[in-house]
Amino acid sequence: MTSGLEIAAGWTPDRLDALDEALRRAGVDALLIPRGDRFRGEQVPPADERLAWATGFTGSAGAVLILPPKADSPRRGVLFVDGRYTLQAAEEVDTERFPVCHLVDSPPSVWVEKNLAPGTRLGVDPWLFTPREVERLNECCTKAGARLVELDGDPVAEAWADRPGPPLAPAVVHELTHAGRTAEDKRAEIAGRLVEAGQHAVVLSDPHSVAWLLNMRGADVPNTPLALAFALLHADRRVDLFLPPEKVGPALRDHLGAAVAVREPAALGPILDALGSEDAVIRLDPEQAPLWFLRRLETAGAKVVRAADPCALPRACKNPVELEGARAAHRRDGVALCRFLAWLDATVPTGAVSELAAVERLEALRREHELCTDASFATIAGAGPHGAIVHYRVTPATNRQLRAGELFLLDSGGQYLDGTTDVTRTIALGRPQALERRRFTQVLKGHIALARAVFPAGTSGSQLDTLARQFLWLDGVDYDHGTGHGVGSYLSVHEGPQRISRVPNQVALKPGMILSNEPGYYKPDAFGIRIENLVAVVEAPRIDGAERDMLAFETLTLAPIDRRLIDPALLSDEERAWVDAYHARVLATIGPLLPRGDRLWLDDACAPLTA
Repeated sequence: MTSGLEIAAGWTPDRLDALDEALRRAGVDALLIPRGDRFRGEQVPPADERLAWATGFTGSAGAVLILPPKADSPRRGVLFVDGRYTLQAAEEVDTERFPVCHLVDSPPSVWVEKNLAPGTRLGVDPWLFTPREVERLNECCTKAGARLVELDGDPVAEAWADRPGPPLAPAVVHELTHAGRTAEDKRAEIAGRLVEAGQHAVVLSDPHSVAWLLNMRGADVPNTPLALAFALLHADRRVDLFLPPEKVGPALRDHLGAAVAVREPAALGPILDALGSEDAVIRLDPEQAPLWFLRRLETAGAKVVRAADPCALPRACKNPVELEGARAAHRRDGVALCRFLAWLDATVPTGAVSELAAVERLEALRREHELCTDASFATIAGAGPHGAIVHYRVTPATNRQLRAGELFLLDSGGQYLDGTTDVTRTIALGRPQALERRRFTQVLKGHIALARAVFPAGTSGSQLDTLARQFLWLDGVDYDHGTGHGVGSYLSVHEGPQRISRVPNQVALKPGMILSNEPGYYKPDAFGIRIENLVAVVEAPRIDGAERDMLAFETLTLAPIDRRLIDPALLSDEERAWVDAYHARVLATIGPLLPRGDRLWLDDACAPLTA
């Protein structure tokens, strides 16, 4: 299968010439191309790697504004990326043609309002933007004296001569032993909410919700076990599932049952049209669903209620079976990671370890377990200055040997049938420098502060974010990414709606949610540091005299934190106690599962800190 990296590697200016011709035929001057596809996921199949095709950028988030060509300038637009990708974008993209803007601080809508030339006709594909996004863009175009045009077709697909075909992987059953609840039970719950709200059906445009609702998984995108599908859940519990029937085998058909009708994707429009003729009230998530759905339903005469995806919160709050599956997945993941770290310590001095070799070794160790089906994302293995590229992805062209005296940032995870893992460790390759130890210890202090947090029910992740940054701020430094993202249950490693971030988020943390705890620090051209564990939101131990229900975090990840990088003098007594208790737990849980040589390594890695 062609990858996004391969598509990006083949970038030439000829692609822009082809795109210009497609825009001319569409009657627009400019085009906004997002990273996502019509399913709005972080991972997209090769056929939807539009951003990589148009610019050469391979990050998982971003957008490009294609502008009309000018005879006296190579500039063709603006590339928007967030703080994780600023260094990567500068390396991958011709910045003379595509200057880089910050996706959060100066998003496309702000750029359009300030810079788009009056009279410009800016095209957007209604399959690739939500109603909220288009409304904002339209406001900004109006202020700029420009015009927003909702396109009937996809100019990128028209210009992309060798575009790969759509994914054809079969969809499969996600067994009850891992799901914890039957699909019938979930359909009854969500349909009941529709009835209470006086709604006849809900459009499920997020394949993660479809997968959760129907206990179904697939392999249509890299690293995330998704079948790319839309669904319509009716208040009587029936489901129209829009998925190519050839991807649905006998076992899945039996599992879905008579209440779920598998329909060709081409049937989606006519079925939505029929809802309009029935004067139906249809629920649609304006933050997730493509604008196309809203336009089709409004044209058909249906009454559309804009409201959140009703599957999002139940999916995020893992049930007891899913939580126990996550704990089991992290135990076996800890075994693989500890075996890798022991191997790394023994092998780096020989000079035989490269970034690619490290990735291959760790993924092979994970896959030794029968429940591991894939990595949960492309492993980030950054040696030395590559560690400062937050979402660095090693390729044969960038592959670097691991060298003594440097730091090695390793961010990786596994997809297990009973849980999804994500863990980052920063490893000292030899004796670390004083600044590296100071920054690492400051990051660790923030990590501990978040791990130990006790907070009232109703607290959002945005209210906790400062806990992880406070010690870096004392030195006037910070990191330009979120502190924590939600994690699915054998689904996406990045799952909403919960998160821990400076970006405002009103979603309250609830028991059963799984998030990452991953503060970091990055010094360009020198090193990167990140410490990441996954945590589950749990009820806090009872506090005498408490007047509110309190919540806390249970740390799920089990792997040692490199003691060589810790400066104990910078830790409080409580922080040292946390590190020692965490390492004692890692040793007690993982140690008995390791071969003797690796167990001896772990004994040393988990030894108590000394002042």
